[in-house]
Amino acid sequence: MVKEKLKYAFYTVVHPLDGFYEIRHRGRGSVPLAVLFVFLFGVCFSANRQYAGFVVNFVNPMSVNSLAEVLSVFLLFFLFCVSNWSITCLMNGEGRFKDIVTMTGYSMLPMILTYIPGIILSLFVAQDEEAFYYILLGLGIVWFVLLLLMGVMTVHNYTMGKTLFTMLLTFAAMLIIIFLAILLYSLTSQVVSFIVSVYNELMLRV
Repeated sequence: MVKEKLKYAFYTVVHPLDGFYEIRHRGRGSVPLAVLFVFLFGVCFSANRQYAGFVVNFVNPMSVNSLAEVLSVFLLFFLFCVSNWSITCLMNGEGRFKDIVTMTGYSMLPMILTYIPGIILSLFVAQDEEAFYYILLGLGIVWFVLLLLMGVMTVHNYTMGKTLFTMLLTFAAMLIIIFLAILLYSLTSQVVSFIVSVYNELMLRV
């Protein structure tokens, strides 16, 4: 069963329209596998920042926090899924939340497949050959974006124009959620600080 799900994920990457249609209408996708792909991409992203060759890597490997970066990838992933689900619910999208999660996770597979050989390639490229490394990583990113667009279009039964408009609204919703989260954190910190200061003042007066 796991082998079949994994094989279908690779099929979806090559045949996205048919693959995402089957995921939406016939339940061919796997949410746990999609989440695993997100985790693997987070690991690959962090590994690239740590172990890529010095010709292409301008980050101090000692400053890389792998756990924080993997968690950041998961946070952005779920933020996108929640935002897209919220927007598409208002725009008559047919996709369910689990379809969005599966589609987004599967779309990350090309970046996993290009980051791993990209790290290996970076260890051998010379000063004037780093273009090969950037082309390989760029190919994975472009492939991911195309899969994401086709996935949103297929899962929600949209036209391409409506898909692009939905993606713009999704990113706007992500920014709004981030702003509200920061605002809530700030207000909560101020309330906690006020309560602590009042408590300390009362303790001094007793």
